[in-house]
Amino acid sequence: MSDSISTYADAVLSIARAEGDPNVEGQLASFANALSDNDQLSSALADETVPVERRQQIVEDLLGGRASKATSAVVSMLIAAGRTSDIAAISKAVSEQGSSGRGREFAEVRSAVPLTEDQTQRLAAALKKSTGKDVEVNVVIDKSVVGGLVTQIGDTVIDGSVRSRLTKMRDAFH
Repeated sequence: MSDSISTYADAVLSIARAEGDPNVEGQLASFANALSDNDQLSSALADETVPVERRQQIVEDLLGGRASKATSAVVSMLIAAGRTSDIAAISKAVSEQGSSGRGREFAEVRSAVPLTEDQTQRLAAALKKSTGKDVEVNVVIDKSVVGGLVTQIGDTVIDGSVRSRLTKMRDAFH
């Protein structure tokens, strides 16, 4: 993780603490997921030929009533700073640093479809059993996974995706 990503993550966590808003972390992750799923939105928010005030208004229009004021302010700050393309990395760093601050491990789970709360809790329990540590799970919707899950905890990647299994089967036949 670059120093600038880490610095922005620290700033986001500081804002969340100062505002007493525990939802910023999750809401920022949701916004990052939505941004990565929508190329048109991502392009519009990153387009520096569009005045920053207009891009911030787009964020306000999107998040108004759906996210806290602190989350809207954080996203607006990142847009104004020209960090639109870094929002996913900053969000991941916020989740990692937040989990660490709570004495837990952070797991990023990529899935083609959203997981239910029950599935997420069962996955967290299985990862706790495997790692011996409490684990906070952040699910990222990634259509390229096709099926199954790809889980990353720190430097460890557990690839249980259908694509990975098919690749292994193909390689076994060659």
